[in-house]
Amino acid sequence: MSVRCGIGYDLHRLEPGRKLLIGGLHIPFDKGPAGHSDGDVVAHALCDALLGAAGLGDIGTHFPDTDPKWKNADSMQFLEHAARLLDEKEFSIEHVDAVVILEKPKLGPHFPQMREKLAKALSVTSDRIHLKAKTNEGVDAIGRGEAIAAWVVATIEVR
Repeated sequence: MSVRCGIGYDLHRLEPGRKLLIGGLHIPFDKGPAGHSDGDVVAHALCDALLGAAGLGDIGTHFPDTDPKWKNADSMQFLEHAARLLDEKEFSIEHVDAVVILEKPKLGPHFPQMREKLAKALSVTSDRIHLKAKTNEGVDAIGRGEAIAAWVVATIEVR
């Protein structure tokens, strides 16, 4: 048995007039992430964690923000692509542990739906996805409500 881990990180500024998408779920809020695609920090960090664990580059390699094809793209497509690549290399996703950092809104009530959406995109069961939320206690851009970030660790195994 061969087990590998990968880590992913993403951060986006929050701007009025953008949808707040986290873990594939639209969360009602007055700001959303600025970005080339939909700005889903969990999906982006998770994609990087999976690709990194498998030694397959990063999200920018596969979905460059210089390519207009990915403008406003649904980040679940990125996860589906990463899952296909892992499957082709005979890796299976064992566990995902993610933390989202933002001041507001509260995310806990949304975690079950987020886990389902992420699991569906990755073709795994939702018990393999773990989500947490933290604030920055009013410190820096995240603490002032100007940004959102996510850290993700993904564990994969060779089948």
